[in-house]
Amino acid sequence: MEIFKLVSFGIIGMLIFLLFRDRKDVISVLISLVTGTIIVIFIIDKLFAVFSFMQEISNKANIDTVYLNIVFKIIGIAFITSFGSEICKDAEASNIAHKIELSGKIMILVLAIPILMSLLESILKIM
Repeated sequence: MEIFKLVSFGIIGMLIFLLFRDRKDVISVLISLVTGTIIVIFIIDKLFAVFSFMQEISNKANIDTVYLNIVFKIIGIAFITSFGSEICKDAEASNIAHKIELSGKIMILVLAIPILMSLLESILKIM
């Protein structure tokens, strides 16, 4: 199964990371970054399958694709923010990690404004 390969690769990457963590911080961070990137590359096709499924459902439900694209962008921002934040935490730069998380939350809030406005307009029409 694919999940066993991914988890095994992650565990091997973590063990190599732990070997170099005490000696060279730069190498350990690079190992963490490469391991995480390779795992994401392995699962990217699964993500595209989920996105195409969601797009198919939205087409059947006659949902405007603008809103679906916003949701996809929000999901992407959440994943990228989490990935960057965890890399910074591995490098013991938690202060930068928190700033990355904050910026991701603000970007998500900005992208969610059109959805919130549409929801409020729908509520006002009902009233």
